[in-house]
Amino acid sequence: MPVTAAIIVAAGRGERAGGELPKQWQMLGGRPVIERTIAAFSGAPDIGPIVVVLHRDDMVRAAQLGEVICVAGGATRKDSVLAGLRAVPSQVTQVLIHDAARPLVSQALIARVVAALEGSSAAAPGLPITDALWRSDDGKVGGVQPRDALFAAQTPQGFQFDAILAAHRAYRAKASDDVEVARAHGLEVTIVEGEAENFKITHPQDFARAEAVLGGRMDVRVGSGFDVHRFCTGDHVTLCGVAVPYRKGLEGHSDADVAMHAITDAIYGALSAGDIGRHFPPSDPQWKNANSGLFLSHASGMAGERGYRINQIDCTIICEDPKIGPHAAAMQARLAEITGVAEDRISVKATTSERLGFTGRGEGIAAQATATLVAE
Repeated sequence: MPVTAAIIVAAGRGERAGGELPKQWQMLGGRPVIERTIAAFSGAPDIGPIVVVLHRDDMVRAAQLGEVICVAGGATRKDSVLAGLRAVPSQVTQVLIHDAARPLVSQALIARVVAALEGSSAAAPGLPITDALWRSDDGKVGGVQPRDALFAAQTPQGFQFDAILAAHRAYRAKASDDVEVARAHGLEVTIVEGEAENFKITHPQDFARAEAVLGGRMDVRVGSGFDVHRFCTGDHVTLCGVAVPYRKGLEGHSDADVAMHAITDAIYGALSAGDIGRHFPPSDPQWKNANSGLFLSHASGMAGERGYRINQIDCTIICEDPKIGPHAAAMQARLAEITGVAEDRISVKATTSERLGFTGRGEGIAAQATATLVAE
C-alpha cells in the first residue's frame, strides 16, 4: 500500500498580502490560514505524515500546529521544498506538496491527486484558462495569446517520493513550482481537475474572497453513540465525569462512564473515525480503570485538528436509578470543561425504560448521544 505524506510549504513572508504577520499566520474565519490548510490534509483519509516547512523565524510557533513535523525552510521555495522532502519519514512512497496560502483546498481535490498517482509518476491540479490572454506592450495590448490547452497551475502537486527527491537534488535553477522541477528531470505530469475555490491568498483582497467562500460553505456532521454497562458491587457510578453516590457501581475496563463513552463515540462517529475501541483498545492494559475524560478529550481534539468545532452535544441516560436530575448541571459543567463546548450547548437528560428490559430490571445503565460538528 502506498504511504502518502503531505508537505505544506509555509516559509515565505507573503509581503504582497499586507498585514503585520506573514499571510499564513493571519486569521481567516477565526483561525490562522496555516491551521486551516493543515486541517484540510489531516482530515483527508489518504494522507499520512504531514511535514510543515516554516521560516526560521516562525519555528517558535511550531508547537501550536499540532501533530505535524515542522522543519525550517531555505532561502528559496525550492530550498524549502527540499528541506521538507528530507524530513519525510522513511516509510513514505509518495508525497503531495502544497502551498500553505491555499487554505480552501478540498478533500475531494486531495483525493483526485492521490488517485492519479496510481498510474503516474506525478500529478497536479489545473484550471483551464477561459479568459482572453493579452501580451502587454508598454501598458498597451501588444498581442493576443491563444489560450487553447493552457491551464492555471494549482497545488497540491503529487509525486512518487523517490522521483521528486531526485529531481530536486539535481535541479539548480529557480523554479516556479515543483512541476517545473519534475519536468526538468524527465517526469511526466498528469493534469487533474482543479477547483476555483483553491486559489492562493496573495493580496489583501484575497482574504475577503476566502471569507466569502467559507461563509457559503455548509459542512455539518452529526454522529451518534450508544453504550451499555452492567452494574457491579460499588458505592457510586461515574456519569459524564461526575461521581453519583449509589448502592452499586458500573463494570467496565475503564471507569465505565457509560454516558461519556456514548458522547465520545458520537464525536468519533461524526468524524467517521470509528469508536473508542479503535483508539483505546480494551485489550491494552494501560487503559485499565482509565478516566473516560481522556477518551472524550482525544475525540474533541481530533475534531479540532480536522477543522471541526463541536457545536452541540445531547446525551440521554437510560436507567431506573440513580436519579440523574440533581446531578445534570454538574455533568454539563464537566463535559464543557473537557470539550471546550459552552454549557448551554450541552444537554444531559435521563429517562427510564418503564421497568422494561435490562435497564428496567436494574441490571445496568445505557446511554445514547448525538454530537453535531461544524466545519470552521
